[in-house]
Amino acid sequence: MASVTIRIGLTGGIAAGKSTVAAHLRDLGAFLIDYDELAREVVAPGSEGLQRIVDCFGADALDGRGGLNRTWMAERVFSDQVSEEMRKRLDDIEHPLIYQLALRREREATAMDPQAVIVHDVPLLAEVIDAMPMRFDHIVTVEAPADVRVRRMMMTRGMSAEQAQARIRHQSSEREREAIADAVIDATQNIEHMFEHIDRLYAQWCSEAR
Repeated sequence: MASVTIRIGLTGGIAAGKSTVAAHLRDLGAFLIDYDELAREVVAPGSEGLQRIVDCFGADALDGRGGLNRTWMAERVFSDQVSEEMRKRLDDIEHPLIYQLALRREREATAMDPQAVIVHDVPLLAEVIDAMPMRFDHIVTVEAPADVRVRRMMMTRGMSAEQAQARIRHQSSEREREAIADAVIDATQNIEHMFEHIDRLYAQWCSEAR
């Protein structure tokens, strides 16, 4: 039987614990493509993405060092007063560049290991899955109750309760994420039990790649 690459989509609610799951999968040997990292890369100073954002939103989108003014953008993109059209304009700039970079990372991984388990860590997977230029063999979502996530964002990200709740409102719902997933990881359980669940999933994926 020929070896194949297994493509996994990993998602979850903001501050649910997805980063912990992603780190464990990387420790197990998965090739991780972090879309938050890709999003930063495509708008790095001097990049095509950043220039497009400035062309679209104006010079206020830049900070004093010539990089993306993330605070300024977040106030507009995640504010209750902002229009859906403004978010769409930003997504239309960033998303195609992110997907191109993700596919490049995939090619690098498969060149090294044709049996690679490649995990696409996509926070907004439920929102963008139909527009992505790839399909997944399996999708995993990491979930925790909204009140737990709000507390985590307030403690670790310095957000107010209102800011944290706004971030949650502008993501897909737990129901929408679970609708596209074939595995749900409860991030409120004991971490050893959570890792055991991940270990079983990873062993299954590896067996499919052989």
